[in-house]
Amino acid sequence: MALLEEHKIENLYEGVRGLAVKILNRVERTDAYLEKLLDNEMRNSELSGQDKALLYEIVHGVIRWMGRLDWVLNGFYKGQFSKAIPNLKNGLRVALYQIMFLDRIPDHAIVNEAVEFVKRLQGQKPADLTNAILRNIIRSKNAIRYPDPEEDLVGYLCTYYSHPSWMVKRYLERFGREATERLLAANNDKPFLTLKLNTLKTNPDEFARLLTAVNLKFIQGKYLPEFFKLQNLTNITAWEYYSKGYFNVQDEGAGLACRLLDPKPGMRVLDLCAAPGGKSSYLASLIKDEGEIVALDRYESRLMLMRKNLERLGIKSVKTMEINALEYKSQPFDRVLADVPCLGSGTLSKKPDIKWKKDLLDLRKITDIQYELLEKASSLIKPGGVIVYSTCSIEPEENFGVVKRFLDSHPQFILKDASGEFSHELLDENNCIQTLPHIHRMDGAFAARLVREGI
Repeated sequence: MALLEEHKIENLYEGVRGLAVKILNRVERTDAYLEKLLDNEMRNSELSGQDKALLYEIVHGVIRWMGRLDWVLNGFYKGQFSKAIPNLKNGLRVALYQIMFLDRIPDHAIVNEAVEFVKRLQGQKPADLTNAILRNIIRSKNAIRYPDPEEDLVGYLCTYYSHPSWMVKRYLERFGREATERLLAANNDKPFLTLKLNTLKTNPDEFARLLTAVNLKFIQGKYLPEFFKLQNLTNITAWEYYSKGYFNVQDEGAGLACRLLDPKPGMRVLDLCAAPGGKSSYLASLIKDEGEIVALDRYESRLMLMRKNLERLGIKSVKTMEINALEYKSQPFDRVLADVPCLGSGTLSKKPDIKWKKDLLDLRKITDIQYELLEKASSLIKPGGVIVYSTCSIEPEENFGVVKRFLDSHPQFILKDASGEFSHELLDENNCIQTLPHIHRMDGAFAARLVREGI
């Protein structure tokens, strides 16, 4: 009986827009992350490739632009829009996103579909309300006003660029208005798909020829030649060279930490927080798969996916282990990569839900965990060995803030700057690597190299 009820509920959310509302309701109600919910839905649904692409577009788009969408809907909704029934609220957001940002479907068809959906789930009265709100917005589309930047700059940037006020205030203070607008706009760009070729199986010239042969337009990495940024989004995992292990999907920003670690063939390397495994596989190619890389993660499910990927790439030097990194004991290593959990503020174009799920309290809490992991890394490195501490964040507290705190209490470690080895464009004021989405056109990422002195 319960299964029958569940099936009925599932049927209410059929079609791309219904599934979009179902996912958005869950993102709002639970701690679940967007990517996981979307993956589950894609796996379990019978949508065509085109419909899956549309579902991805709508869900990402609504979350990316939620601040702006909600501002507009608030102006046309009688009462407090944030307190509306979830199905109505997300039904309106999905429709408005299509009206404001997509041009494939005529406005009247979008309204009709939204009205039918709300009627099916909530009844006639909310459906009439949906109809009235959307038609009013369409009539007034060109007259919508946002907060005046001269009177309320933070309010304007939060609304127009759809970011939480705590982020906007920090970035204004740090970067000034013009650079902040460019950063917020870059965070809202649709992400590039970047491939990192597997140098154990191919090389940049051959890989460029293979991409060209199937009409995939690309830009080669500006800083790392093994990275190829695709200009047209495609179902890349269906390409035969994916299953042959010629490449991985990985951002160029993530590769910089591995290059900074500079492991050599024959070394013992530890990847302290390894899953999903992109950095472990890059490290394996840097040591030519000769040596040992120990890759730790707390969750067996993540390690299973990682092992599958390593097998596809033909990598033999990586040994995975399910363990909390803080409890791991071992002989010391030549190199340790501490790519620690972080706020992820450098990856908002790919994971827009982060900006609504995280706040300053999370930032304060996570720096203690990061510091503990860096301390753990320091107990596992040989004298003369190298640790790289890295994040996919652009927040100073998580980045040089943690490194400085560590150096202040561990005199046997020194910061070895990255100047001379990396383009000065990639370096911050401490000569650590710091990429920013609006400057480098890649994810925001940080990496610092620490050397343990002694023999």
